Amino acid sequence: MATKNNPFIVTGKIAPEYFCDRVIESKRLVKTITNGRNLVVISPRRMGKTGLVQYCYDHSEIADNYYTFFIDILHTTSLREFTYLFGREVFATFASKSRKMAMSFVQAIKSISGKFGIDPMTALPTFNLQLGDIDRPEYTLEEIFRYLSEADKPCIVAFDEFQQIAKYPENNIEAILRTHIQKLQNCNFIFAGSERHMMQEMFTVSARPFYLSADILELNAIPMEIYVPFIVGLFESRGRNIMPEIATKVYTLFKGHTYYIQKTFNEAFANTAEGETCTLSVVQAAIEEMIDSSDTLFREILSNIPEKQKSLLYAIALEGECRHITSAVFVRKHNLISASAVQSAVKKLMEKDHVTVVNKVYSLTNKLFALWINKIYGIGIYLPE
Repeated sequence: MATKNNPFIVTGKIAPEYFCDRVIESKRLVKTITNGRNLVVISPRRMGKTGLVQYCYDHSEIADNYYTFFIDILHTTSLREFTYLFGREVFATFASKSRKMAMSFVQAIKSISGKFGIDPMTALPTFNLQLGDIDRPEYTLEEIFRYLSEADKPCIVAFDEFQQIAKYPENNIEAILRTHIQKLQNCNFIFAGSERHMMQEMFTVSARPFYLSADILELNAIPMEIYVPFIVGLFESRGRNIMPEIATKVYTLFKGHTYYIQKTFNEAFANTAEGETCTLSVVQAAIEEMIDSSDTLFREILSNIPEKQKSLLYAIALEGECRHITSAVFVRKHNLISASAVQSAVKKLMEKDHVTVVNKVYSLTNKLFALWINKIYGIGIYLPE
């Protein structure tokens, strides 16, 4: 079956016809940014915040009037890495517009301008820098912001997993970025993050540099009554069928998390021929395949988790979702050491993003990881009734 025929998109940009709902959220994002305000977007991992931002970037109000940039900083560990990725994205965007803009960017970033490469075929500069080429990141960062401030159109910059900057070894990153950002007249920013507590503290605690500097949009699961008909409709649009009850079971299993639902139905659709019906067994096999394909990764993750943290991780995975993890009932039920040991362990697991908490409900961040743990415990991957 041709990949392009699969309407359940799991990577890259999502065409409007394959984008489910988010009508209210996209309107608010576009309205906020185009009216000169910054926006914080908070959602659990895999809930679709990246897709939402990129979807809004394609709206005519933004696409026709702004330069747009998207920088994922999840795996960065220092200001140098942040600056490197930021500079690479800005250069790539402007280089795609015109030769003149590419040249002007190189000339403006004087701290590293001599390290840009030149394409021998086009004589255009290329961003073939190494991370180590940025030896004065604070100065290079200032030059990038200054260049954006002088662009011939307003700019929108989105930093994904923005809470990562609070984990950098440098102590003043928030203050440095806030100082630059508040000076820019023609740039607005989207700060997206998945660690809710950290993001809220950054923008709502008065002692923090970004205090009240942006509106806040919390992204929750797409409602079941919208998502299920969307899934059924995509199958029907390609000459296949699926019962709404099956889509509902998958939605419930993954608590509405967009990525896992899309991935499940991407695989299930691929295994359903035109004219046929996607059955519960097909969906079950798709989920099993997703779990099995991650076996090596999950075993590697477990090998790096200390025993006390691992015990709590297993307990939360087996429960699915739980509130009172320090209660005597929970501690006894899962043979944990003590409430204080649970408090210490959950703090470490949250720091490593293995566990997340929303409205005081704890669960594993990676829903497939939770299902895999259940599987190695001998519990089958059963879709809910």
